[in-house]
Amino acid sequence: MLNRRHIRIKVMQTLFAFTGSESDNFKKDEKFLFNSIGKMSDLYLTILALFIELQKKANSKLERSQKKLLATEEDINPNRKFADNTVLELISNNATLKETIADRKLNCWDLDFEYVDIIYKTIIESDLYKDYMANGVSNFKEEKDFIIDVYTAFIAPNDKLFDYFEDKQITWVDDLPVINTAIVKKLNKLKPSKTEHFLMPTLYKDEEDKIFAKDLLLKTLLNTSKFSKEIDAKTTNWDSDRLASLDKVLLKMAICEFQKFPSIPVKVTINEYLEIAKQYSTPKSSVFINGILDKIVKEYNANNIHNKIGRGLM
Repeated sequence: MLNRRHIRIKVMQTLFAFTGSESDNFKKDEKFLFNSIGKMSDLYLTILALFIELQKKANSKLERSQKKLLATEEDINPNRKFADNTVLELISNNATLKETIADRKLNCWDLDFEYVDIIYKTIIESDLYKDYMANGVSNFKEEKDFIIDVYTAFIAPNDKLFDYFEDKQITWVDDLPVINTAIVKKLNKLKPSKTEHFLMPTLYKDEEDKIFAKDLLLKTLLNTSKFSKEIDAKTTNWDSDRLASLDKVLLKMAICEFQKFPSIPVKVTINEYLEIAKQYSTPKSSVFINGILDKIVKEYNANNIHNKIGRGLM
């Protein structure tokens, strides 16, 4: 689920939140980082819980229609295609998933049902839904494609949901694009034969990514004074008040990667922090950061220090 850029963003947020002095004890910083990363699983599960509630809503609506005093033939024998969608069934009948959602108390939709109503109404009023319901029996791929289309068209970009998630957990705003991508990938790979655990969230691609997150945080913290001096030497013509705090954090992280992560190519490090700066810092930050990092790399090359290992890493 997590990619390296988002790991860097999480570390950046942690460093920005804690500006204490160097110490051998960074438990609070490390706890903050991994708690923030762990909350991504909660967001993922909360969205899957929304799928479950949408199917419940569809079934509830059909049951109420059948109980009308003056029920029509359509009310008595309704089109159940959406309510019985195979993908929604796989999600709703996943005992492991439902147990985890319940244990973590993530089914907030019982209390905040109005958001379920908003999404459900948006879906059933769409041409996508009308075409799907009119097309008769579908195979599994068609059922899955419909749910993916519903997600990408009506759930992922929904402004009201965005505001809702922001109120629930401030870091979810940054996590949402990553989670949306993860859910679409998971749905694309979903098959009826997959085990129940397939739908469970996996935060890290591998153990190396988790180690990278911890090492980047701790190595930046342990060397913060050293990195600050290196930055100050390259910004002698800059008033310290003009140097955005976030820019300094990003520069320290980049220098840390130059010096402490020999297998990461210099170009990758520079490109990553420029993109993060464009997203999170001032309009001119990426140009400023690029200039400083360029000076530092040229100095390293000239003095033959902090060389990267492997081919093509400079």
